[in-house]
Amino acid sequence: MEQSTRFTFTQRAIEALPPNDPSSRSTEKEYSDLQTPGLKLLVGKNGHKKFLLRYSSQRKKCAISLGPYGPLTVIDARREANELRKLIATGVDPKQQRLKQESLITMDQFFEDHYLKHARSNKRSADTDLSRYRTHIHKPFGPRKLQEITHQEFQPFFNQKRETKSASTVNRQISLLHRMYVLAQRWGYADHNPIHGVEKFREAGPKQRFLSAEEIRNLFTAADQDSNYYAACYIKFLLLTGARRTEGLNAKWKDIEIANDSDKALWFIPQTKSGKSRHVILNTVAVDLLQSISRVEGNPYIFPGNIVGHAIQNPIKAFKRVAKRAGLEAELRLHDLRHTTASLIVNAGGSLYDVQHALGHSSTRMSQRYAHLSTERQQITSNLVGSEVQSALGSDLYDQQIAQP
Repeated sequence: MEQSTRFTFTQRAIEALPPNDPSSRSTEKEYSDLQTPGLKLLVGKNGHKKFLLRYSSQRKKCAISLGPYGPLTVIDARREANELRKLIATGVDPKQQRLKQESLITMDQFFEDHYLKHARSNKRSADTDLSRYRTHIHKPFGPRKLQEITHQEFQPFFNQKRETKSASTVNRQISLLHRMYVLAQRWGYADHNPIHGVEKFREAGPKQRFLSAEEIRNLFTAADQDSNYYAACYIKFLLLTGARRTEGLNAKWKDIEIANDSDKALWFIPQTKSGKSRHVILNTVAVDLLQSISRVEGNPYIFPGNIVGHAIQNPIKAFKRVAKRAGLEAELRLHDLRHTTASLIVNAGGSLYDVQHALGHSSTRMSQRYAHLSTERQQITSNLVGSEVQSALGSDLYDQQIAQP
């Protein structure tokens, strides 16, 4: 039986509430406490629960966040809600009072004390946000008061950024600031979003760079000459498996299974980009590579770094060094090895379905951007069509067609 949206809040009743339906148009489902007027509980699609007080001030409907359930108990929420209701009864709008009190908070303070804590609990890319903020946003806006930065300041700032940075890089900065202000509004630290309306820049289509057979040979030769043995093995492993950069870095010996009595070999990846796990079937070249790698005692990672017990920390630096020695362009990315793996599958006659499962995509639509056929493969396909037509015509009719003026 579905829980009514109006009931007397108790710890047991709240903890029994399911996450909001993922198919719901509303991000959060709202429940009302029968004991305290205006006290609400919002339950998100991820199961996160928070208290809210709804009230009227100067004939306007308002709401103010009380805090997340857990750190805030039902008793705490009722006590705070009643204190705020007393304030409202005297003609004071608690939300406006909070905004006034919090208007002194700087962007740095909001990011470090509020946004980053939230990001670490709710998204895997929190460290990326931290790096992006410190590199691009902290210096120009960090010391500024969150409420005082205007829309008119942001667009010129990003226009200037675009002169030296790619469209995708600048757009990620805009997205980060937009998300920060959305949360600042939701939590009562800002009454507007100055990023709203800032135009993003047109991004070029995804880069498609596939290594040729000669380039692969040169890359492997250059890797063998590198001073960082484990980084060289890591680079080869990515191309042989089509794995993502972080999947390769996090690879551990305990997740490799090589059968003694068969050619089957599996690599278990506990968590992929989508948050799911998957198995990678290893080819014989990848198995030979793994069996040749020297293990470091006490380090669980296949590609250990200089820090005891940790994996390689900066594979990009080693890759650039190897690529340069191989005579490849400076713009070549580590991710292009993944492109190349998909290309090799298709050029060998594999389907998009094969690419999807080899690279761990959720659909063939994602695989399609990696699966461009080489010119040689297209020529072979075209020749096959020609041969079939010639066979259908027969030699006599075909000769007549060729002889036509």
